[in-house]
Amino acid sequence: MSSPEPYVSSASMVETAWRYLNRTKSQELLIRSTCLIFIYLLAFSVRLFSVLRYESVIHEFDPYFNYRSTIALVQDGWYEFWNWFDSESWHPLGRVVGGTVYPGLMFTAAILYRISNFLTACIKLRDICVFTAPFFSGNTAMIAYLFGKELKDPETGLVAAALMAIVPGYISRSVAGSFDNEAVAIFALVTTFYLWVRAVNQGTVASAVLAAFAYLYMAASWGAYVFISNLIPLYVIVMFVSGRYHRKIYVAYTTFWAVGSILAMQARCFRAVGSILAMQVRFIGFNHVVSNELFAFNGVFVALQAWEGLVFLRTKLGSRQFGQLVYLVAVGAASTGAAAVAFLTLSGKLNPWTGRFWTLLDPTYAKKFIPIVASVSEHQPTTWASYMFDLHMLVFAGPAGLYYCFKKPTDGTIFLITFALTAIYFSGIMVRLMLVAAPAFVLLSAISISSTLQAATKELRTAPTGDSAASAAADASAAPKKRAISKRGPEEAPLTSKRGPNIAVLLMVGFAMTSYAGHCIWVTSEAYSSPSIVLISGWGPHRHVLDDFREAYYWLRHNTAPQSKVMSWWDYGYQITAMGNRTVIVDNNTWNNTHIATVGRAMASNETEAFKIMRQLDVDYALVIFGGMSGYSSDDINKFLWMVRIGGGVFPVVKESDYLANGDYTVSSKGTPTMLNCLMYKLCYYDFGQIMTEQGKGTGYDRVRNYEIGNKDVKLDHLYEAFTSEHWIVRIYRVKDLENRF
Repeated sequence: MSSPEPYVSSASMVETAWRYLNRTKSQELLIRSTCLIFIYLLAFSVRLFSVLRYESVIHEFDPYFNYRSTIALVQDGWYEFWNWFDSESWHPLGRVVGGTVYPGLMFTAAILYRISNFLTACIKLRDICVFTAPFFSGNTAMIAYLFGKELKDPETGLVAAALMAIVPGYISRSVAGSFDNEAVAIFALVTTFYLWVRAVNQGTVASAVLAAFAYLYMAASWGAYVFISNLIPLYVIVMFVSGRYHRKIYVAYTTFWAVGSILAMQARCFRAVGSILAMQVRFIGFNHVVSNELFAFNGVFVALQAWEGLVFLRTKLGSRQFGQLVYLVAVGAASTGAAAVAFLTLSGKLNPWTGRFWTLLDPTYAKKFIPIVASVSEHQPTTWASYMFDLHMLVFAGPAGLYYCFKKPTDGTIFLITFALTAIYFSGIMVRLMLVAAPAFVLLSAISISSTLQAATKELRTAPTGDSAASAAADASAAPKKRAISKRGPEEAPLTSKRGPNIAVLLMVGFAMTSYAGHCIWVTSEAYSSPSIVLISGWGPHRHVLDDFREAYYWLRHNTAPQSKVMSWWDYGYQITAMGNRTVIVDNNTWNNTHIATVGRAMASNETEAFKIMRQLDVDYALVIFGGMSGYSSDDINKFLWMVRIGGGVFPVVKESDYLANGDYTVSSKGTPTMLNCLMYKLCYYDFGQIMTEQGKGTGYDRVRNYEIGNKDVKLDHLYEAFTSEHWIVRIYRVKDLENRF
């Protein structure tokens, strides 16, 4: 018989655990783990203001399409989702959703929903979608910790995680209810960069494969995967030019390219079976190979193979033979490459650069050639105020981090420099890309802050240490010198301690971090936690909720025929389809500029001409957003000039000059006859001319434009008012049927 196991008392177990925790390494691990847990909870909870103030509701416009697509994915399955033809949008064209969407966000929410059901957690799909962004924000903070640790040390990682958790530039697109692609894409982007740096540092195939799968997730989630596809080749070129290229980079990039782009191409003639990663996203497809935007990604791969081949041959050939080979290879490669590019371009196989790509290189390109892109507010250039608003002290700590990176360059910090400089440049061109620049500022600031704190605390720790006897002997030997100094006077005494300046540095950094935390929480609470679907008027105890959008969409759903078609500006298409459950003429996908221009032409034309266009499009209802009564500034009158420009870009009959009075855009009595009689003006100001909106002002006073309207007696011949929301923000008109003919 085996001897019984010795009895272990609870007291001995507690004593053993206490001894373990008393170890320095164990204490550091415990403190670091506790900090990371609190950082994760902070990143999640700080994004819940919108849920606490309003309710669990989807924000903005694009998230409603993503939510509707997720419902279709969960109800019908993945295969049906890939082949889903949406007949409720872009009437009469429709939309093939599976081939025109980045499905990463929908698949993520669907998987989380399946997991919650498997765990018997009764969570609604809507709540899963609402809380997806806060959940991944905590994950991004943890990846920032690993990234900072890989770049420098664990202390830098902790600072990076804390900064990433609450940086407003990231919070702007990751609050609860912001069910947009960026909710998971920034996590994928930071993860890809972290795993890439890790692959370069380790030079292992496994790390590069992980980076490639993170890149796949990014490519499936957001179009900014093109940024990764060009940044990593740029980093390889920088390393090559600076003389820091080594074999680990070759292993990492070759593996990353092979797995991230095409692991094995399917070839029918050879009946080969392979797996495709980035190309499995139908919206990308073979664009990953034939697109000009990814030319650097593929070109650097070919160049690396050629370079490594030359390095190998150099060891096998003499200097003369090697020189001749290099000359022949260079001439042959240049000729073959030029011929291939010319052939692919002329044959139409090589896709041209898109307008959005040119916009990033030339900030004026969209305004000149693509007004629909320039009309979006998040595509406008970034101001200095936006940098301070979205980054706060990181604007100053980031450049300091660049200094530290240049001072002690490593493979990781050189990648961070490349990432930061390109991200800062692109964020200045388009305010939306502040989202990409925020992680770069966070990592740079983490390096500068941790380096500063380590230097200051090191001085404070080393000053009082040392053997007491040795210090006493040192004091005794220094006594005559001190007396001699005292005779010369106190003003000649040398500075022997840095304790004061180091404490001042610590206090300054602590104040900056405290100020940063307060600013981030205030920005999150006041600026980024208000859903566009629910509006707030007033402040503090005088706040009033304006729920006109949901009121109007509810009316559409229950008071119109299911087959009704609604015409509105493209901004509201996703919401009308998702919440009103009605077919729209255009929506936020903006894939067909001509169709959008047709709607813009209808809004800019007089009622008779607009009626002809609406009959051609089978329009049953026209919906406009009007803020003159409530003071809501983001209404259709303020957007109307973009409708004119987009419509005029396709139909020359629409001229912007016809709507400007002496170069000014106005709807007052100084407005042009074309402006005061167009359909948009009539739909917004119908019956408004007899209403007094403010005391001391005349009737028809527009509270957004701050003047009385010019045409107060608006008459409608081909439409009639069907619904106006409580605060007049949403107005819906029924298109009359044609009169009977005999």
